[in-house]
Amino acid sequence: MHAFDGHSFLDVPTREGKPRSRGLTHVIDKGLNLREIEGLFDTAGEYVDIVKLGWGTSYVTNNLEKKIALYRSFETPVVCGGTLFEAVFAQDKVDEFKRWLEHFRFSHVELIADFAEDFVVLSEVGSKDADVNIAPYLWVQWMRDELAAGAWKVIAEGREGGTAGIYRPTGELRTGLVDEIEHSISFHDLIWEAPTKGSQAWFIKHFGPEVNLGNIPPEEVIALETLRLGLRGDTLKEVLLGHSSVQEPAPAS
Repeated sequence: MHAFDGHSFLDVPTREGKPRSRGLTHVIDKGLNLREIEGLFDTAGEYVDIVKLGWGTSYVTNNLEKKIALYRSFETPVVCGGTLFEAVFAQDKVDEFKRWLEHFRFSHVELIADFAEDFVVLSEVGSKDADVNIAPYLWVQWMRDELAAGAWKVIAEGREGGTAGIYRPTGELRTGLVDEIEHSISFHDLIWEAPTKGSQAWFIKHFGPEVNLGNIPPEEVIALETLRLGLRGDTLKEVLLGHSSVQEPAPAS
């Protein structure tokens, strides 16, 4: 009697195994404990490519060394959130911050050219302020500058709630901005922050399953993978059944 392979009978899109070069899922950790991390990787580990310790949470986490070691054991890089970098720059503590990163064995950072020799750099572009509307040509220029300075990927800011950066305060996607960026920056160099189901589905229908998405809540990793494979109603027709549809701005949820 042969064992039944429950993952072999549907014709779904082929996904690269880890470490992936495309179709990255960049997960936000808002303060997970060690048991929650183990649970995440037990259930969804093969779909978690990068983990961001949100905002300044890494600075106030008691067991940071253990958390990073645990993520490292799952062969998954960890980065700090952008707010921590803003605090570092504001207080002119870049050298101290670099030593802190090295002490805790971070291999990836969201930062500037000075760090590109020692770390894999993911550079975030955009504003966290919902009232700031940056011109598309500036987004493109800043992204090009970051890539030229040695960034591995550039992240299009959306905040954890999807209400700033590439989104309007209502949660609606700035599709004109996305269009400007996608026609100017290589698809593989971009990570789009997409914390909600609506935005994730829009990007997958627009770019396909191999789009790089960020700010994904840990509890949404499996749900996102079903969107990528067309195993959820939001993308079933476009991804699994191969039907095209007119793209509308993503809803807020």
